[in-house]
Amino acid sequence: MSEADARTPAEIEADIKRRRVLLAETLDEIGVRVHPKTIVGDAKAKAASKVDATLGRAYVGVNRAVTGARSRFVTEDGRPRLERVVPVALVAAGVIGLLVVSSSRRGERKR
Repeated sequence: MSEADARTPAEIEADIKRRRVLLAETLDEIGVRVHPKTIVGDAKAKAASKVDATLGRAYVGVNRAVTGARSRFVTEDGRPRLERVVPVALVAAGVIGLLVVSSSRRGERKR
């Protein structure tokens, strides 16, 4: 006699009920997974994750660039490197001066 033949009708019914519950749980889970709100939520989460990763890489890149630029103008102990800061400041002042003169001349021409 096999094990299946040795089971009582009550045991078979209990097994069927248990399998029905498991099947219902599986179907509920599938229903949740294929629901449009779930799909949209998953898509949003993936997009947000990619944006976070992209922003993280961008932050690291910008941070490296800023650190590199800072190291050119500031010594390791935090003091400015005047031999590099002064020429850049003079160029910036010159450019700003030219922009001011240029915009004031344009204002005079429009009158």
